[in-house]
Amino acid sequence: MRKIVLDTETTGLDPKQGHRIIEVAAIEMDGRKVSERTFHRYLNPEREIDEGAAAVHGLTLDRLQDEPKFAEVAPALLEFIAGAELIIHNAPFDIGFLNAELALAGLPLLKNQVIDTLKVAKELHPGKKNNLNALCDRYQIDNSHRTLHGALLDTELLAEVYLAMTRGQESLLGEDSSDEEGGHLNAEGEAIRMSVRVLSASEDELALHRSQLEDIEKASKGACVWKRLQEQPSS
Repeated sequence: MRKIVLDTETTGLDPKQGHRIIEVAAIEMDGRKVSERTFHRYLNPEREIDEGAAAVHGLTLDRLQDEPKFAEVAPALLEFIAGAELIIHNAPFDIGFLNAELALAGLPLLKNQVIDTLKVAKELHPGKKNNLNALCDRYQIDNSHRTLHGALLDTELLAEVYLAMTRGQESLLGEDSSDEEGGHLNAEGEAIRMSVRVLSASEDELALHRSQLEDIEKASKGACVWKRLQEQPSS
């Protein structure tokens, strides 16, 4: 499945209070790399921008007056992300705003599968800061040029963070396509899984295993389930 990293900037924190999207960016992943296929638009929100939000992203209503409205760019955005799995940091926030904008435009709500990198980060690093800056520091990704939040820059940084967080995980699934291997694609250019390499135990290892089961059998007075399973004939 195609993967697309997505981010938005907004006039405030809650679409239910009438806040709108003022910038949307998406970047497509090419296997384990960031591709050059991007979608990026600034938008006229048709309303004032909260002072707190402006301090975060630096965008003003004057700056956005001549930009298109969300409804004008929505078809192109939906086409770009169609069928893709979306990678978003704090996904409920962005998905909530995107669905609110789509509803205002009279368009169907998003049905894409979503990976929330904030949730992933919290599972990997419980009790630690897991905002984008903290993750960049943790995974040694250069974010020195991120003086303000920006949807396009943040998608690029988040893509690198996602690759760092899932490093090894993809290769275990057989989906790691390096340049030397030329990638693993079928005739339609879609990624395919590599065959799994199976390593059988040696005779010495099997003997140690049997000995350990015997010890467990004695200690448990004949209640070793593993030994029972091993003795069952294979179907």
